[in-house]
Amino acid sequence: MTALIETLALSKTFTLHGRGGLQLPVFSGINLSVLPGECLALTGHSGSGKSSLLRCLYGNYAASSGDVRIRHQGDWVSMSNATPREVFEVRRRTVGYVSQFLRVIPRVSTLDIVADPLRRIGVAADEARARAAQWLQRLNLQEHLWHLPPATFSGGEQQRVALARAFMNRPKILFCDEPTGNLDGDTAAVMVDLIFGLNRERGTTLVLVTHDLELARRCARVIRLKGGAVISDETV
Repeated sequence: MTALIETLALSKTFTLHGRGGLQLPVFSGINLSVLPGECLALTGHSGSGKSSLLRCLYGNYAASSGDVRIRHQGDWVSMSNATPREVFEVRRRTVGYVSQFLRVIPRVSTLDIVADPLRRIGVAADEARARAAQWLQRLNLQEHLWHLPPATFSGGEQQRVALARAFMNRPKILFCDEPTGNLDGDTAAVMVDLIFGLNRERGTTLVLVTHDLELARRCARVIRLKGGAVISDETV
């Protein structure tokens, strides 16, 4: 089976220009292949490089060396060398991303933030908002909040907005960085069921960064990082 995601000798080092160009290695030599429909957890202690690796996969961080490739509409796209327009197109059609923290344009309503991925692919505004409302209902976000900007929401409410937005365009690949990190136990259980439901029912490929060992064990494969290197890659 052809992979959907590949990394080839991927490395990332930050340069601290305010500290005289100090080099801060994050991870190096990562070779990774993720198959369609696979559910993969990235685990490890804080500072092991797992979140930075996820951001390289999504194209938020540029690789220092090596390559990230995403299969998009039948062809490989190098996220390390793609133009901003190409990266945008991959995100619009193929991948979704859920961060632990919601970053959106101030003063835009929650409903429009969630509907935006559909508007970007040409769905009419009324239909996009109707589908956004369905997801917000499923995620138990109270209706009186839908027309407010989420900047003043609680961390858990913002997390639900981020999840709803990521689900909207039915991505083939979903990257999740600590998707339940700001949620109480009951809400986290709902989120987890929805995320794994995408994998089970739609075949969405999942790559999750998590400290939660129970959540990691629900994945079919667990990769553990330490000191910027893969120290284990196990099928559960």
